[in-house]
This record gives sequence, C-alpha cells and structure tokens, in this order.
Amino acid sequence: MMMMMTRRLPLAALRHRCLGPPTSLSFRFISSSHSSSTTTKTVPLLWTTTAAAAAATTTDPNDAVTVQLLSWGRGSSGQLGGGIEELRLYPTPVASLLLPPSFRLSLPIPGRLSPPLNHHQNPNSSDPVDVSISCGLFHSALLVNRKLWIWGKGDGGRLGLGHENPSFVPTLNPNLDSLQSIALGGLHSVALNSLGQVFTWGYGGFGALGHSVYHRELLPRLVNGSWDGKISHIATSGTHTAAITESGELYTWGRDEGDGRLGLGPSRGPDQAGGLSIPSKVAALPVPVAAVSCGGFFTVALTEEGQIWNWGANSNYELGRGDKCGGWKPKPIPSLEDTRIIQIATGGYHSLALTDEGKVLSWGHGGHGQLGHYSIENQKIPVPVEALADERVIYIACGGSSSAAVTDKGKLYMWGNDKDSQLGLPGLPEVQPFPVEVLFLMEDDGLGIHNVLCVAVGASHAMCLVSRLGCQGV
Repeated sequence: MMMMMTRRLPLAALRHRCLGPPTSLSFRFISSSHSSSTTTKTVPLLWTTTAAAAAATTTDPNDAVTVQLLSWGRGSSGQLGGGIEELRLYPTPVASLLLPPSFRLSLPIPGRLSPPLNHHQNPNSSDPVDVSISCGLFHSALLVNRKLWIWGKGDGGRLGLGHENPSFVPTLNPNLDSLQSIALGGLHSVALNSLGQVFTWGYGGFGALGHSVYHRELLPRLVNGSWDGKISHIATSGTHTAAITESGELYTWGRDEGDGRLGLGPSRGPDQAGGLSIPSKVAALPVPVAAVSCGGFFTVALTEEGQIWNWGANSNYELGRGDKCGGWKPKPIPSLEDTRIIQIATGGYHSLALTDEGKVLSWGHGGHGQLGHYSIENQKIPVPVEALADERVIYIACGGSSSAAVTDKGKLYMWGNDKDSQLGLPGLPEVQPFPVEVLFLMEDDGLGIHNVLCVAVGASHAMCLVSRLGCQGV
C-alpha cells in the first residue's frame, strides 16, 4: 500500500488556546478534514456512559466532559488509528470519549509515584472512569474504564487479538478486562489488571513475555511469576519488562546482552540467546521501589521517597552518574541525592525526571536534541531543561529519541527527533534541540480549547489525550 500524506490546514490556521474564562460545553460529534476534498470524516464516539450521554444534551459542564484521543507522526502500520496509512503532521482526532467529570488517568501512571487528583476528579467518587494511552514501536493502545482498545502492526501477535493481522482503527480486545495499566513494547505488549495480575502477548523471542518459553503468543497470557502478592506497577521497552509488587520488590525479564539491564548479576543472567524468559527478583536493590521505567538497554526505578536507582548500559551516560561505568548493580544518582523525583521516563539512550516542584531534568544521549538543552551533546549528569523553567510540568514521556512534557496549564511541549513528524508541529527541523509547544487545530465544533492530560511517544508516532473545555469566542 502506498504511503499517503493527509493534507492539512497551514500552520497559520493552528490556534490552540483562546482568551477569556471557560463558559459552557456543547457535546456533539467532531469533524476533522482527512483529505483535500470538501468532505469531512466524523470522529468516532468510542466510549460513553448512559449518564454522560444524557448529560450531552445539557449545557452544564459539570454533567459530562468530552475527551479526545489525538495522534500524529508516521502511521505506515496503522498505529495512528485513522484507518489508513498516512503521515500526520500535527495532532489529529482519532476518537472521542464522553466521560463523567469524575474521570481520572488510570493508576498507576507510567513511571510515576501516586499522583494528586486531576482537576476533574471527585475524591468521593467510589468508582471513577479511568483512561490512559501507550505507544509501542508500531502499535498503540487506549484504556477506557478498564477495557483495552489496541491497533497498529500485528506481526508477532502484539495486538493480542488471536492473529497477526494489522488493525488500522482502535479495536476492542475482548480477551482482557478490568485492566489498570498497559505498556507496549517493540514487538509485544504487557497489561496489569485490578487483581494485580500481569498478562503479556506478542513476540517472545527475547524472553520479554516471561512465560519460560520463547515463542509468540497471539492471545494475552498470564505471567506466573514467583512473587508474593499483587503486582502494582509495570513497564516495558523494546525487549525487556519489569514489574513491582505491592511490597516494593522489583522483578525483571527479557533480553540482556551483557549490559546488565535486568539487574540480576552474572549468576542469574540470560538462559537462551541473550534472553531470560523467567521473571526474576532484582535482589541487589537495597530499598523498596514504587515505579519503574525500561530504557533501551538500561532500567530506572524510583522509590516512594523520590530517589532514583538505575543500572545497565552507560556508554552514552544513560545512568547520569558522570562517567560511562555501567553494569548490573543498581545505584543511585549522586547529584540527585537531595532532589525528590515524582516521575521517570526513558528513551532508547536518554532519561527524563520530573521533580516535585514541576521541573524537568534530562541526561544521556543528546544526538537528536532529545535532552532539550539547545544542543546535540550528550549530558553526563541530570541537568534542568531551562526552556521549561517558567512552566510547572505535571507529566513526562520519552520516545526512542524524542521527549515530551505536559504542564499544569494543559500545554504540551515536545523536542528531539522529528524525522517522522512525531513532534506534531509542521516546519520543525529533523533535530529539534529544545522544547516547542505543540499547537492544536481549532475547528468550529463548539468544544473549545484543548487541555492536554497525558502524552505517549513511540519510535515514529505519538498520541495524547485532551479534554475539550468551552471558552468565549469559540
């Protein structure tokens, strides 16, 4: 199939925010141009509750909230969810969700300690609707009310639908329910349910599925780890996976080519072709951990007190210790001893950390501008991203060689590799070495401004969830 580039309005037509206080919401289907013709394509209403649907006929913004899923970048495998192979130069709606005002981001949030309530959440709500997103190498996922929609490339069974065919639109996976978290890897997927159970599926050749075998799984399969109790946090990367128990014990499995990314030591290394398919406890961690993120060839964990421990490859200063000494032993980052970190994110060779004051730190490989320091130099130790100094960041994410941050004002900033338009702003160079604000197309849909809730970044595409808040003049 030939690659198609959808024609969009010029950059001058992009305006993402309006002046004046929020007023009211009107709820309807949203239209967005997907071709050069005058016809429009209705953005599907993917999910709603009965109460929210009824509230959609009112003008009271306290009754329901419209949340949209937007995607951009390269979609040659269907990972953008628009139904065709395409290149999206900037964020374009994929689906709409009509949610009760008490909705929240799914917990746990990737790489993050327990977050504060978001501005929509009612603390007295006993069973809030939760939402989250994840990007893999060439596939994407959306969780809504603990159900999984998944789409993109299907090779290896990474969609968990019982076959290896691609899906070009969000497709409900009927084989999983009651999910709390989803993490997509290179050729596989990982999910955590409300019972604290981990399921994996897709290509198993590197051991990243944790089933003691190395073949593919076309359907989600329970990981029978040796841990006691429930799993509370999961993470994965291209070829390795991590899970944390409620008591703070960390288990890892997958590929380890001598770099030590699994943190297991020489006597507990790979059992076949550089892979370990049996979940194993990282016994060298001297403290309980609460969050974890898997980089390309390294792993980062975060304690409840906000201290980072990491291990693995360090040839590009991925571990942020000021030298290139890597290895399997978990160690803290000396320069962050007095800094409380609340979220971590990792790319192929770089890391981001979010402090409790809303500041972003970065270190590691900077060749694509992914560190955000106005250069392409590597960074030996964590350094603040000065371009975001005047913002309070509440959410961070990394792709393979790009980075993203969401502020408390609902703004989205991205930087790094833009070869496939994955930064979502037309006209950028392939190497964007400092954060730029992503703009959103405003159409006459009556839904108002885009308030970004979270972002996920893959190798060549990205997605975000936004709430649409009505405002004067729209």
